[in-house]
Amino acid sequence: MLVTEGPVTTKPAAERKTPETRDRYRHVSPLSTRWMDNDIYGHVNNAVYYAYFDTVINRYLIGEGGLDIAAGDVIGLCVESGCNYFAPVAFPDELDGGLRVARLGGSSVRYEVAIFARDGASARAQGHFVHVFVDRATRRPAPLPARVRAALERIAVVSSSPETAQNSPALGPTRRGS
Repeated sequence: MLVTEGPVTTKPAAERKTPETRDRYRHVSPLSTRWMDNDIYGHVNNAVYYAYFDTVINRYLIGEGGLDIAAGDVIGLCVESGCNYFAPVAFPDELDGGLRVARLGGSSVRYEVAIFARDGASARAQGHFVHVFVDRATRRPAPLPARVRAALERIAVVSSSPETAQNSPALGPTRRGS
């Protein structure tokens, strides 16, 4: 028998996150759901959203930043991630992943990522993902390669989220990229 003490509570409405709109993300790329993404409840399993985040980020780093994931001297390791869910998606939905950079350091970057229904206005899920770039051989922090840094600067914004707004540099107005 499960016993709990006290009432079960949720965050007050003022503290709950709300879905952002796609125009707040500087880069948007297409994603496809797969049959295997659905769980027994008939929607994409929560853990799969992290794979979507990873895909959006790495597709951008490879395509726009020239990151060589197979043989480059520097690689990005995920050290933190989080996600808030607002509305379900399911196979065979077509999706879009929105991406922006909230904080750019010497060897680290905090991305903010959102998942949208194809051409939908509001995020179905949104979260963050932190990479620390390291030397492939030693796994010690390494400076961001110049081309990667330039690509990340193009999608950098001042975050509206309280946890990153204090530490985010002002890098110009938000604009949508593609």
